[in-house]
Amino acid sequence: MKRSTGILLSITSLPSKYGIGCFSESAYKFIDWLCEAGQSYWQILPLGPTGFGDSPYQSFSTFAGNPYFISLEAFISAGYLSEEECRATDFSSNIESVDYGKLYHNRLRLLKKAYQSSNIKDDPSFIEFCNNNDWLSDYSLFMALKNYFHDITWTEWETPLRLRNPETLEKYREKLANEIEFYKFLQYHFYLQWSALKKYANSHGIRIIGDLPMYVAFDSADTWANPKLFQLNENNFPQAISGCPPDGFSSNGQLWGNPLYNWDYHRETGYRWWISRLSHCFNLYDVVRIDHFRGFDEYYSIPYGAEDARNGHWEKGPGMELFHAVEMAIGKKDIIVEDLGFMTDSVRQLVNASGFPNMRVFEFAFDERDSGNGNDHLPHNYPENCVAYTGTHDNHTITSWFDTITEKERRMVRDYLCNYYSPSFELYKSIIYMLLQSKAAICIIPLQDYLGLTDESRMNTPSTIGVNWKWRVTEKQLNKELATTLRHIAEAYGRCIQK
Repeated sequence: MKRSTGILLSITSLPSKYGIGCFSESAYKFIDWLCEAGQSYWQILPLGPTGFGDSPYQSFSTFAGNPYFISLEAFISAGYLSEEECRATDFSSNIESVDYGKLYHNRLRLLKKAYQSSNIKDDPSFIEFCNNNDWLSDYSLFMALKNYFHDITWTEWETPLRLRNPETLEKYREKLANEIEFYKFLQYHFYLQWSALKKYANSHGIRIIGDLPMYVAFDSADTWANPKLFQLNENNFPQAISGCPPDGFSSNGQLWGNPLYNWDYHRETGYRWWISRLSHCFNLYDVVRIDHFRGFDEYYSIPYGAEDARNGHWEKGPGMELFHAVEMAIGKKDIIVEDLGFMTDSVRQLVNASGFPNMRVFEFAFDERDSGNGNDHLPHNYPENCVAYTGTHDNHTITSWFDTITEKERRMVRDYLCNYYSPSFELYKSIIYMLLQSKAAICIIPLQDYLGLTDESRMNTPSTIGVNWKWRVTEKQLNKELATTLRHIAEAYGRCIQK
C-alpha cells in the first residue's frame, strides 16, 4: 500500500437534485473534487437495497444494488422520464437530509414509470445482463413477492412459498412477470451507472473502498433463496441468530437478528457462495472493507426467540480456511478488516495470519481507565500495515466526540496533541494532522470531520431507528478552499499521490 489518504462519504450523502445522493453529475463532480484535494480513496457504505430502518447493513440482497442510487437525470436523458415529472415530485426541500419516507413513496413511482417507458425487454445488453447474473432471478422474484405481500417478512408467506416449492415458485413467476422484470430493469441500470462512475473514478486515480457486512439480513433474498447456507430448521426458521454479549455498554448484550452461517455446509461446498460473493465485490470495488471480521474467528450465537443476548455463546468460525479458498479462486485482493471491539488472542492471530491491514480509530485511543501509552489506537502505535480513521460511520463526529468524553480524557487528548489553547470546536484540525503524520499507510477521514461538523451530521447512532443515514453534504461545502487545504495537508505528510 502506498502512503495515501481518502474520504469516507456514503453515496446517499452526495448533493443531488432529487432527494438523495446518487450516480448523477454530482457524483462525478465529487470525484473531480477528490482529485483536486489530493485524495486517493473514496470509501463508501454498502450499496445494497435497504428496508426498514434504512440501514445499508441490513439489505434485501448482498448482490443487488440500491435503486435509490439510480440517476433520474440519466432516465431523463434516455427519454424514460421528463424533467417536469421529476421536478413535480416531492423529495423534501431539505437539501441537507434524506427523507426516506418520501423516497419510498415517490422515487419508486418514478422508477416504475421509467421502466414502463423503456421497452427494456428488447435490449440485447439487458438480456445479457440477466443471463450473466445468476442471483438476479431469485432477487427479482423476492422483491416482487415482497411488494405483492405488502412488505411482510418472507417467513410470513404461505408455507409452499416460504419453503420454495417449485410449482408455487413457477406460479408466482408467471403471475408477477412484469413486476419481476421491473426489478431486473432497476438492477441493470444500477450496474450500468455504477460501472461508469467507478471507471471514471479509476481513470482519475481514485480507488473505491467498498464495505461488506459479514452477515446478511434475515429478511433477504439471500436467506430465502439459499436456506442451506444458514442455521435454519426444516421449516426455514432460524435456530440461532447473531448479536454480541453483555458488556460495559449494554447489560443485556445486543440482538442483531441476522441468520448465522452453516459453516459445515460452506466447507463442504468449498466456500462456493463466499467465493461468488467476494468475486462480485471486487467487480464493484477496488478495495473491500470486511465488517465484523472477528466473526470469522468466533461468532456469538443466540437462541432464536431469546428476549436478549445474555444466554448466547461463542462458536468457532472458519478462520483462514475461508480466505485461503477465496484466494485460490480469485487471487490475492486488497482487503481491509474491521477488527474493532473486544480483541482476543485468536482474533489477533487471525488478523496477523491474513496479512490484511486492520483499522485504527482515534476516538478509541483515550480512556481514563487506561492512562498508559500502549493503546493500539494512539497514532504513535500505528503500524504501517493499517488504515487509520478519526471515527467511523457509527461514531460521533470528531468535534462532538471531544465534548462527550470526560474532563480527564479531554486533558489526555490535549496533552497528546500538545494543544492547550485551541477552542474545542477547532481541535479536529490537530487530530486530523496527527493521524496523517502517523505511519499508517492509509488514512481515511469522514468528510464531516474535515468540515468540523457536530453530531447533527452524524451518520449513525447504533441501536436507534429513524434518525440515521440521513446527512447530506451541500455543493457549497465542497468548495475549492477546502480542496486546497486537503491537498496541502496530504502533500505535507507525503500522502498526495494525485498530481
